[in-house]
Formats: sequence, C-alpha cells, structure tokens
Amino acid sequence: MSKPNYIREELRLLSEGATALQQQADAIAEIAEICTAALRNGHKIIFCGNGGSAAQSQHLAAELVGRYKLDRPALAALALTVDSSNITAIANDYGYNEIFSRQLEGVGRAGDVLIGLSTSGNSPNVLAAFTQADKMGIRTIALVGRDGGKMAAAAQTTLIVPAETSAHIQELHIATGHLICDLIEKDIYS
Repeated sequence: MSKPNYIREELRLLSEGATALQQQADAIAEIAEICTAALRNGHKIIFCGNGGSAAQSQHLAAELVGRYKLDRPALAALALTVDSSNITAIANDYGYNEIFSRQLEGVGRAGDVLIGLSTSGNSPNVLAAFTQADKMGIRTIALVGRDGGKMAAAAQTTLIVPAETSAHIQELHIATGHLICDLIEKDIYS
C-alpha cells in the first residue's frame, strides 16, 4: 500500500471511530455532569494512566486548571502521572502497581472523581487506584478501548471508545476528554 493510501486508510478508520462515538453522546454528557457536580461541590477531578494515557491525563488536567475555551477561574484537577519523585519512590518501595493508589490515598477525598485512561482497560496500577478510590468514596470513571478490559467492570462509569488500535483509542480519548472539559466549562461558567 502506498503511503498516501495508508494515510487515507488510517484517517478513514479514525473517522469511523469518531462517527461511532457519536452514539455515546449521552454517556459523555453524563461523565461531564458527574465532574461538574463534583467541582461545584468543592471537589476535584483526578486523572491517571500510563504512557500516552499518562500524557493525556496531564493534558486534560491542564485544560481544567488552565482553560479550555473560556477565560475563567481555575478548576480543581490534577494528574497522578506528573510527580517523578512520588512515582519512583512509590514504585521502588511498594511496586509499580501502587503508583496511583498510594498518591490517591494522600491527595484524594470523598466526593472527588478519578478518571482512569487505558487503551487496554487492564492497567494494574489504574485498577489498584480504582480499588483505593472505592474505599475512599471517590467516584471512578474509566475511559478505555477495545472490549473495556477489567476496568470496564471495576469503574462506576465506563466509556469504551469504538476503536481497536492504541493510537486510535488515544485519539478518541482526547476528543472525548476535550468534550468533557468543554461541557464542564459551559455548565459552570456560561
């Protein structure tokens, strides 16, 4: 296959995924409402994920703390993926599977929302964070792909994006995350 044809095929698959994602508009709106309610009640949105999903966690937290579209006060959000000292100390002392749950134990509070991103839905450290969140009264949301993996059942709310490859799953996750940030801003500040 020529490079231009390969590019067209990849974009066709991504476009089909985005079109299919429209069928989950109600679920995306529900996630935004859960987050908006938490923020209005003085709680925060916490993100976690590995690799590209870690980068997306940081990206989405920054959209809320900084701004997405509106000039407005900062919203309470953070990513558990950014503190290299915490991550390496926890991984060294407790194991890599505890890097998010241990941080959540320290910074999370009942009423917060934890959004875990994973292309497979089977990330052990995100699953451990969901278990910790349940113990603490923190609402859990999974943004996953493929069949949802173990996270689909572990989270209180799950959105499975319609894609199979990690790249397309991540692309649909960021589109979904942007929609959630957009709706949160509009609900609180418009």
